[in-house]
Amino acid sequence: MGRGIHFDNEELILILTGLTSYLALKRKIKMPYHTIENVLVDHFQAPQWMLRMPGTSISLLNIYEGSFKYANEWYFLSYERTQPLIMIELNGHEKYKYVIFQLDDPTNVAAEIRRRLR
Repeated sequence: MGRGIHFDNEELILILTGLTSYLALKRKIKMPYHTIENVLVDHFQAPQWMLRMPGTSISLLNIYEGSFKYANEWYFLSYERTQPLIMIELNGHEKYKYVIFQLDDPTNVAAEIRRRLR
């Protein structure tokens, strides 16, 4: 599935393409650097009572694409496997508190994001 990131001068942009953007009902998520509070790589299991608003979830196959709400906080999820994911915690973003997505080599991507925050 198609995901990539773009490092702009003022923001990090998660770009979704192809079937991924169709299932997520979004093409990109913009995250200004000043709103990024924490970046880590870890496993994530979506809570069972998470509301899909809008998006696609097939929990048996661990496919989550789109916007979800849980415990009064907005999440953007984009992954289809249970492997280490990039987890970004935001503070002051226009909508999301967490953006969690799958990319190849998540450790190096997270390190590059942290480097850009300095």
